[in-house]
This record gives sequence, structure tokens and C-alpha cells, in this order.
Amino acid sequence: MEAVRNEAVNMPDGAVILGIESSCDETAAAVVKNGREVLSNIIYSQIDTHTLYGGVVPEIASRKHIEVIVQVVRKALEEAHLNIEDIDAVAVTYGPGLVGPLLVGVSYAKAYAWGTGKPLIGVHHIEGHIAANFIENKNLEPPFMCLVVSGGHTHLVNVRDYGEYEILGRTMDDAAGEAYDKVARAIGLGYPGGPKIDKAAKTGNPEAIHFPRAHVDGEEYDFSFSGLKSSVLNYLNSCEMKGETVNTADVAASFQAAVVDVLVGNSMKAVDKFGAGKFAIAGGVASNTALREAMEKACAERGVEFFRPSPILCTDNAAMIAGAAYFEYLKGNFAGPTLNAVANLKLGDR
Repeated sequence: MEAVRNEAVNMPDGAVILGIESSCDETAAAVVKNGREVLSNIIYSQIDTHTLYGGVVPEIASRKHIEVIVQVVRKALEEAHLNIEDIDAVAVTYGPGLVGPLLVGVSYAKAYAWGTGKPLIGVHHIEGHIAANFIENKNLEPPFMCLVVSGGHTHLVNVRDYGEYEILGRTMDDAAGEAYDKVARAIGLGYPGGPKIDKAAKTGNPEAIHFPRAHVDGEEYDFSFSGLKSSVLNYLNSCEMKGETVNTADVAASFQAAVVDVLVGNSMKAVDKFGAGKFAIAGGVASNTALREAMEKACAERGVEFFRPSPILCTDNAAMIAGAAYFEYLKGNFAGPTLNAVANLKLGDR
């Protein structure tokens, strides 16, 4: 990303930032003050559309973003009771994500910033998820450790400072949320898989079926969920061949237990190794009730402060993007007209 200015910005009264998010199938816009005070947070979801196809169709998602982005941004400003003159900067997710949807948001934000004379800030999507924790936990400051779990990402991150990250572990194949979606489809729950498995698991026995807990040799903080997904599929195929009835709730609960055990286990290994005193979770899967409960318990046992955003801030939203952008605004890290969508953008790239 091209930086056109890099100088500290002195804003004694704070900064109000308009954030735009379109990395997947939510068109979102929000207005956030000082990185922590949400004045508005508008989310247009395409779930009903993509449910028909069993998952997100990138071309359809792109077209939907084009249809609604103007109205969503306008609504965010109206709800915040502000005009564009009151905005100090425009922030947008420029990666990672689906390139078509990303391009809609980036193109709109660039035009909006240019037309209004406001500085433009490109935000990394994962950085946005991490920043969601600042919104509801006003006193949370780095350093802390954060597990980011979503449909496309599973990262264990050491947050050294605002905008400074060390990736301790990541998924070697499927992201946790991706595994949820695939397993949900296999057992007939449909899309989106995360909340449906979470709900079904509440009536199931998490010990009914033993599914593997994968560990990556030589990389104690990395994750792997492809083998777990395959194990579930093999179990379902075996039941079909034997003519046995599949207990959907038990499969959901047992699968979820395997995912949560690995996420919590690897995270707590890192907490113990690095002596972290604060731990946070973020991303769509961070709204999973079993994960939140297990992580809270594990942190309490170690005397570690535990932070998690409300479910609405775990899913893709623009408040987290505007929140993350605030700290770049203070540094004067602004983007130029060549800002482009980067589908495979790595955390720490700028």
C-alpha cells in the first residue's frame, strides 16, 4: 500500500473516522470516534441470498455490495448525526478477503475520500478484528495475546503495540470457521455453519464420538482442521454404509469439542510460554458460546484477564475497521490513489 503521508497527527479533541468493510458478504459502514466510541454501525448482510447456494458466491456478493454500499454509508452518517464535514478520515478494508467484494469497498472509499478531500486509510481485515476488542474494553491496551478465528483465518497473535503484531501460530490448512461450514453442510444443517453447529451442539453429547485433535509437528502453536473435517466425513460415510442413524446433535457437539480443545490448548500453551497477562479472542468464530466459555475458564485458571467482543462485533463489521484505522491516523499512515484490493494480504504488510 502506498503511503502518501507519514507524520504524527495531533488531534486533542479526537478523531472521527468513517469505516467501510466489504471483504466478504457483509456491506458495512460505521462511524467511530477515537477508535473506541461507536457512533453508528450499519451492516447489510447477504446471508439469505448465499444460503440458497450453500456458501458465499463471490460474483453475487460483489454485485450486492455495488447495489447497497451508497445507502449503507449514508445510513451510517445519518445514524451518527454527522455530515461528511465532521469526518476526519475514511478507512476501508483492503485485504485479505474475496477480491471482487474488496474492490467494491476500496473503489468506493477512494472515490469518497478524493471527492471530499479526506485522508484515506487502508486497514487489514484481521487487524480490524483485533481492534474490535478496544471498542467494548475501553481500558484494554497492548501488549496482549489474541486468537483470531473466522471463516477464512485462524491466527494466534502477540499484539505488541497498536499496529505491531507477531504471529505465533496459524492454520496450516482449513480455518476453523471453514471447517464449521463444511461439517454443517455434511450433516445437513446448511449455511452458515458456525451458529447452526453451535445451536445443535447444545443438545448433543460432546463425548459421543471421538474426533482427532490435530497438532503440527515442530509448530506447537499452529492449527490444522482438515484432518478433523475428513474424520467427520469418514464417520458419516461409515454410518451410511452400516445403515446406522446419525445423531446430528452428537456429531455437532463432538466436532465442536475437538475444535475448541485445540484452539484453547494451543492458545494456553502460548500464554504459559510467554507469560501473557491479557488474552482476547476475535473473529466470527469468537462468538461461539462453547469457545467463549472454555477460553474464559482457561484464562481464569491462570489468572489471565480475558476479553471478547460482543457477537455483533465478532462478525464482519465496519466499526472494527474504523477502530483499527484510528491508530494509523494518529501515526499519519495514509494511503494514496493506488490503494488496491489484496486478497491474500498478510498481517503486518503495509
